[in-house]
Amino acid sequence: MSEAPVEFTPTRSAEDMARANLYAILARLYIAAPDSQLLAVLSNAQEQDPPAVRSSPLGEAWQALSEACRSAFPVMLENEHTALFVGTGKAQVTPYLSNYVLRHQSDTPLAELRETLRRMGIARREGIGEYEDHIAGVLETMRYLIAVQQRSLEEQRNFFERFVYDAAIAFCSAVSDSEQASFYKPVGRLTRVFLEVEKSAFSMI
Repeated sequence: MSEAPVEFTPTRSAEDMARANLYAILARLYIAAPDSQLLAVLSNAQEQDPPAVRSSPLGEAWQALSEACRSAFPVMLENEHTALFVGTGKAQVTPYLSNYVLRHQSDTPLAELRETLRRMGIARREGIGEYEDHIAGVLETMRYLIAVQQRSLEEQRNFFERFVYDAAIAFCSAVSDSEQASFYKPVGRLTRVFLEVEKSAFSMI
């Protein structure tokens, strides 16, 4: 009787899990204001990190967000999130990334994103009212590519460069420039710094 072939299951590295977790946290912060439980977690997120990590640009951005979480109140954050990204009639800062890359009326970045997601076997969950190009949805897709589908770095880079980086950086600038943003300024800063780290890492592939 012949032996069954040995199957190897790809393992996710600690670095990939850290990347996926950060994408997940940022997606969660943009889809809705953090509750008291998430604020507590983020307040203590860096206590175990070595000094070299804390003094890096990414570590400093994390520290700024942690400090903002310690003095934040969920109700006030709900109001800020609504004013910034939902609004009555029109949000102060649109969370839909297609708006940051439209150059001509004939451009269809959302349609292209949907087709790319379809080819990757990723579908919007039932009951989700936001379009696929919402900043939270795009960041969550990156988490999914890394942690669930375990796509190659090249595939991750292609999605990142086509649908994430340019538009998300412009989105972060809009958050930074908004007079209504307070708590979300350090969120935007962390997002920008993290995306720059990702861009640099992908450039070495």
